[in-house]
Amino acid sequence: MDAISKIVFTPAPIPACSPASSPMLRNRPFIFNILLLLAALIFSIALGAVYIPPGKILKILADQLPWVALEPDWPNSSVAIIMAVRLPHTVLIAMTGAALASSGAAYQGLFRNPLADPYLIGVASGAGLGAVVAMVLNWPTELGGYYLIPIAAFIGAILTVLIVYNLARVNGLVPLTTLILAGVAVGAFTSAITSYLMLTSDDQIYRAIAFLLGGSPMAGWNPVLAALPYMLVGMGLLSISGHSLNVLQFGEDEARQMGLNVDRAKIYIIITASLTTAVAVAFSGVIGFIGLIVPHIVRIIWGPDYKRLVPISIFLGASSLLVADMLARILLAPTTLPVGIVTALAGAPFFLWILRRAKREVFW
Repeated sequence: MDAISKIVFTPAPIPACSPASSPMLRNRPFIFNILLLLAALIFSIALGAVYIPPGKILKILADQLPWVALEPDWPNSSVAIIMAVRLPHTVLIAMTGAALASSGAAYQGLFRNPLADPYLIGVASGAGLGAVVAMVLNWPTELGGYYLIPIAAFIGAILTVLIVYNLARVNGLVPLTTLILAGVAVGAFTSAITSYLMLTSDDQIYRAIAFLLGGSPMAGWNPVLAALPYMLVGMGLLSISGHSLNVLQFGEDEARQMGLNVDRAKIYIIITASLTTAVAVAFSGVIGFIGLIVPHIVRIIWGPDYKRLVPISIFLGASSLLVADMLARILLAPTTLPVGIVTALAGAPFFLWILRRAKREVFW
């Protein structure tokens, strides 16, 4: 086996199980990440063409509660900006980051590989192809209305995952190595079709590029309300899969001896993580590296126990993508960059650092 194979398929270390000395210490990572997320939410709402101080934001949000009545000392325009524009955008970005990070944590545990991410088996390329097909063919909006592109992206992602899964099956089983190879092959094929469609449709090329870089044009509360139930269910199911992911770190044979139904666990994790990622991509565009970076940071700081790693990744993923979105809005202001560009600029060096670290562990 060559060096690259050793890096890609080296199992992760077995999780250490050291009980916390007190509930306070055990919950400290969650408290820290919740506070970090709240700060990121407030500052994301504050930033824009019109800066709104955090204190005023808190007052306006509190005034929206039915049991709170404050004497307004802010213009009506601030309320409209927050409630109709910035708050729904911020919530959608936070949900997307949480979904991608939790899916990335699940994939890394499933493949026992710190280089795995939600797009490893073709979810992103399939979603991108579905969205580009909807754009270049100019499908009638009556078919899907406001959600035409997200529906097409979701269908493309799910079909790609189904094709990859069926190609990877060997005698009724789905070896992880075969699944990865099938995902790479199908992802390359769908990416090639996407590139061809973009080159032959000049009028839609900029719109397609924006989607593929994480620049979804959707705004308002409709996409938030449409994606929220699916993302919450997906992240909830991934959060309770921590025990199975921990057992899988010992290898499939050992996991079977410990009583885990390995095939059922793999199918459960693959379907749940893929659906969660597909919804995130459908409504927010293709955003890379969040699912790779965030779980790795959580593993380094708070340990490899997936019962904690997945839930913490949800909070840190939301905060991280909010920070990237804020940078996308201020780096070239008043022009707004697609957030995928910012995550790629930060994620590529981090990926190389992980690769170098993995090579050092293999060869030394």
